[in-house]
Amino acid sequence: MRVRVRHAVRGLAGTIEVPGDKSISHRAALLGALATGPTEIAGFLESEDCLNTLRALQTLGVEVTRKGPGQYRIGGVGLGGLQEPDDVLDCGNSGTTARLLLGVLAGQPFGSVLTGDESLRRRPMGRVAEPLRQMGATVVGRSEGSRLPLAIRGARPLKGLCYRSPVPSAQVKSAILLAGLYAAGPVSVEEPAPSRDHTERMLEGFGGRIAVDGSTVTLTPGGGLTGRPISVPGDLSSASFFLVAGAIVPASRVTVRGVGVNPTRTGLLDGLREMEADLGLCGKRDGEEPIADLTVSASSLRGTRVGGALIPRLIDELPILAVAGAVGEGVMEVTGARELRVKESDRIFTLACELGKLGARIEAREDGFLIRGGVPMIGTRVESHGDHRMAMALIIAGLVAQGETVVEDTDCIATSYPEFVATLNSLAPEPCAYPEGG
Repeated sequence: MRVRVRHAVRGLAGTIEVPGDKSISHRAALLGALATGPTEIAGFLESEDCLNTLRALQTLGVEVTRKGPGQYRIGGVGLGGLQEPDDVLDCGNSGTTARLLLGVLAGQPFGSVLTGDESLRRRPMGRVAEPLRQMGATVVGRSEGSRLPLAIRGARPLKGLCYRSPVPSAQVKSAILLAGLYAAGPVSVEEPAPSRDHTERMLEGFGGRIAVDGSTVTLTPGGGLTGRPISVPGDLSSASFFLVAGAIVPASRVTVRGVGVNPTRTGLLDGLREMEADLGLCGKRDGEEPIADLTVSASSLRGTRVGGALIPRLIDELPILAVAGAVGEGVMEVTGARELRVKESDRIFTLACELGKLGARIEAREDGFLIRGGVPMIGTRVESHGDHRMAMALIIAGLVAQGETVVEDTDCIATSYPEFVATLNSLAPEPCAYPEGG
């Protein structure tokens, strides 16, 4: 599928809600399965990635009931209740499904095989597999056990572990903590900078014993988990596309309601403020996951430097922040973001390639990129490279490119935000994005 985008002349306006947070949806399903008793989830993201997690859990013997749109009941089987799967666990395009499942399966007394689509089979799994091997699990597969398909044979109990992660990665940290539920002693993960902390928050809510000391998280096993209700907030990563659209399209004012504003995820908001975006936050509701309403108006953006501890807090939002940098005046420099190389695509390469086709002055670097903004973009044909965040970022870029922009290979958007185009069109005086088959 492709999407044709026309230049938005009259601005975007309105109030929207975005689907549930993808990261939290994955974790709610996984922890609900490992808990004793049912977990009722409201606002679950019904994207391909999250549905792959539910299908994997069903293959492991967990009862999953859909009660309505975004409403799911997970029949928790307890820490010892998963069953050996009678088929390969297909994670599709979801790196979160694969890496967090590896952590869960490390503590199971049976064997499992995980695979994924062509894109996921290229992504690195060694960063998760290695610490799980240190805990006592057996993980073998392609590229010396660092690429899917992978076979894993768990052990129980696993060994306790003090692990110093070379990169700030919520998926690595979460896999180790989930494996730690089956360990004989405490498990701790130290990161170079704090990554998103949804797993720690949710584990504690389910009854897990979690301690946080700066960039180190420790789980002490024992006691089990108890099922509970969970309300998933709106996904800030999904909201980011509309926040940037509202900032760069003239005469716009956009509000996104009920968005998760966990401080480990709000790097995009900090970045936009540094770029002098007219961005406001109101109605904040504190809880296990804080929620707020976000409003942005058309702004004269300025380039900024993005690096250091900010990177883990906006790694998934860098493609759309790059679009803001291309439109704004001055220079945007992103450093310390080599993790972009191993996402659904090599996002440093794809950003330079595809925004460059639109006329943006962007220079790829080994661990980031530099953009010299303020150059008008001209509509043309661009490619998503099978990457959902690139596809959505390019559609937003098309709103400010003169003429028509055609974004090819947009089926991938369904992995995280199936309703994206419809939501965007709801903000425009008349449709500005037109999906086409083929």
